[in-house]
Amino acid sequence: MRNILTGGLLAALVALGLAAPANAEPPVLEKWGNTYSIPVCKPVIGLVARCTAHIVTDSTGKVLTGRAPIGGYDPAQLRSAYNITQTGSASTIIAIVDAYGYPNAEADLGTYRAQWGLPACTTQNGCFKKLNQKGEQGPYPTTNGGWDTEQALDVDMASAMCPGCTIYLVEANTASIRNLGLSVSEAARLGAHVISNSYCGRENKRLLSYKHFYNHNGVAITAANGDAGYGVCSPADMTSVVAVGGTHLTTSNNARGWTETVWSGTGSGCSRVFNKPEWQTDTGCSKRTIGDTSADADPASGVAIYDGSWGIVGGTSVATPLVGGIFAVNGGTVNGASTIYAAPGTDLNDVTTGSNGTCTPAYLCTGEVGYDGPTGMGTPNGIGAYGN
Repeated sequence: MRNILTGGLLAALVALGLAAPANAEPPVLEKWGNTYSIPVCKPVIGLVARCTAHIVTDSTGKVLTGRAPIGGYDPAQLRSAYNITQTGSASTIIAIVDAYGYPNAEADLGTYRAQWGLPACTTQNGCFKKLNQKGEQGPYPTTNGGWDTEQALDVDMASAMCPGCTIYLVEANTASIRNLGLSVSEAARLGAHVISNSYCGRENKRLLSYKHFYNHNGVAITAANGDAGYGVCSPADMTSVVAVGGTHLTTSNNARGWTETVWSGTGSGCSRVFNKPEWQTDTGCSKRTIGDTSADADPASGVAIYDGSWGIVGGTSVATPLVGGIFAVNGGTVNGASTIYAAPGTDLNDVTTGSNGTCTPAYLCTGEVGYDGPTGMGTPNGIGAYGN
C-alpha cells in the first residue's frame, strides 16, 4: 500500500528538469513497500491530463540514476513475464501520444535499444518518426522535463514488446485533453494500428464532446487507468479505448515463473459518464467499468528506461505501452477491448489478490477470480487476447 511523504524534494524537481517557481511545492514522495518514487508530472485541473509515470528515488526523494543496469526490468524479462515470443513487423505502426516536445527522443531511444540488443530504430531506417500534433516533422512543442521522462518510458516499453514494429511519437502542443485527442486522431489518420496514451485527467461530462478523438475503427487505443488508487479518470473511461490497469510483478518458482498482484496505486472503478459497452457483463456497475486488462506498473517492480541517464520507472504509464506493444505484435483485427473479453482464459493471467482501495461491490477495487476492476480480465499470456 502507498504511503505519502513530503518535504526535502526540491532536488528531485531539478533532476527531472521540471521548471518550478521559488514558492512551488515539491513533488509528493510516495512509498510502495520498501521503494520510494515521485510522480514525474504535476497535478492538473480542468480538461487537462497528467502523465502517469513515477520515477524511483531514494528515501529523501533523490532520483536514482546512473549507468545501466541500475535496476528495473529489461525487455527480455518483460517478454518472459508476458510470454511474448514474436517481435512484430515493420508494417505495423504503434503510435505514442504524449504532450510537449522531447528533443532527445531518438537518441535516447537508440541508447535504450542498443543496451538490450534490440535492432536500431531511427528516422533514417524508417523505424522511428517524431511528429507534432498536425502530423508534421516539426516544428515541435516546447519541452517539459516530466513529459520527457514519460515519452522515454513509452517508446522504450513499445520497443521492449514489439522491437520489430515502426514507432511514431506524436507530440501534442499541450496536455489538454483536446490537444492530446487531436494527436490521437492524427495518429489514426497516419495509419497507426495501435495508439498508446499514458495519461489521464479527471472524469468530466464535458469530455463527451471529445470522445470521437479516441474512437477509430480497427485501431487499438490503450489508455492508462491512472495512479491515484481506486477511482476513475479519462480517457480510460471511454468505451472505445482499452483501459489498462497495473500490477506488482515478481519472479516466482511457479510454472509461469512470475506472480502478479494488484498494484495498490492503479485506478479502477465505475464511470459516471460513459455507458456500458455490450461486451462488458459485470453487474456491479451500470455504466462503463474500468479497466479491461493490465500489466506491470508498481514502482517497486519498475522497469529500466533511458532519458539522458538510466532510471527506474513505474505507473500505469508502464502497463499502457506494454499492452499496446502486444497488440502491435499480434497485428490482427482489433475491435476495441472486446477481443480481450472474448479470449480464452489461457490467453490471460488471472490476477486474484491485492486491492487499490475500499469499495462496494468489492470486485471494483479488489483482485478476484475472473473479472475485476484493477486488472480487468487479466494480464497478457502471449498475444492471443490482443487481436483476431
